[in-house]
Amino acid sequence: MDLGIAGKTALVCGASKGLGYGCAEALVREGVNVVIVARGAEALEAAAKKLTEAAGASGPFVKQVAADITTEAGRAAVFALGHDFDIVVTNAGGPPPGDFRNWDREAWIKAVDANMLTPIELIKATVDGMARRGYGRIVNITSSSVKSPIDILGLSNGARSGLTGFVAGVARTAVAAQGVTINNLLPGSFDTDRLKGTMAGAAQKSGQDFDTVWEARKKNIPAKRFGTPAEFGAICAFLCSMQAGYMTGQNILADGGAYPGTY
Repeated sequence: MDLGIAGKTALVCGASKGLGYGCAEALVREGVNVVIVARGAEALEAAAKKLTEAAGASGPFVKQVAADITTEAGRAAVFALGHDFDIVVTNAGGPPPGDFRNWDREAWIKAVDANMLTPIELIKATVDGMARRGYGRIVNITSSSVKSPIDILGLSNGARSGLTGFVAGVARTAVAAQGVTINNLLPGSFDTDRLKGTMAGAAQKSGQDFDTVWEARKKNIPAKRFGTPAEFGAICAFLCSMQAGYMTGQNILADGGAYPGTY
C-alpha cells in the first residue's frame, strides 16, 4: 500500500533506538524526510547512519539533533531547523519504576515535564502550521498503562494519562477539519531496553530472577511473544498516512492482546 506521504517531513523523538527508531525507519521507507532527536549523540549517529542506508542514495533526507527534547533548550535546537513539520512523533523515555511512597515532588514534576508537557509543547509549536497547509499527523507514543495501569509505573500512569486527556480535547478542535489528526499509540510489551529495565525492577521487587519474570510476562500475552520495534513503526506509519485521515483523537493499543477489556 502506498501511504501517500513520500516527500513529507517528520520529527521523530527518542529515535536513536527502540520504538522511536522503529517509527523513524518505517517513515523513511515510505519516502518521508526525517529529523531524529535523542540525547545520546553516539547512539543517534549510529541510528542516522542506518536510516540513511535504508533511505538509499536518492531517498529522503535524514537529519539528527542530539538534544534533550524535554527541555526548552532541546526543543529550541530542534526548531532551529524549522517548524514546518508535516508529521510529529512525540516520544520520551518513561519515568523509572518504583513505589509511589518513595517519589517526591521533584520526581513527579520530572515525569509530567517529560511525558505530558513536552508532547503538548511540540503540538503547540507545530499544529497551526499543519492546519494552514491542510495536512498534519501527530502521533504520541504513550503506553498501554493508560488503559491498564501497571503498579510499579505510577509516574508513567499519571503523566501519560494527563496527556491522553489533553489530546482527547485538542484533537477535536478546528484542526480536525483542516486535515490534522492527533492520535496516541499505546505500546504494550515490546522487546526494548525500556522493557528490560521494567522487568529488572519487577524481578527485584518480587525476589525472582530476571529470566523467570521475563518468560512469565511473555506467557501472559495471548500472542506469546513481545512485539518488535519494526511492527510498532509500521502502525505509526499507517497513522501518518493519507488513508488514516479519518482517525483522530484515538488511543491505538498494540499489545499482542494483553489488555483484557472489551473497550
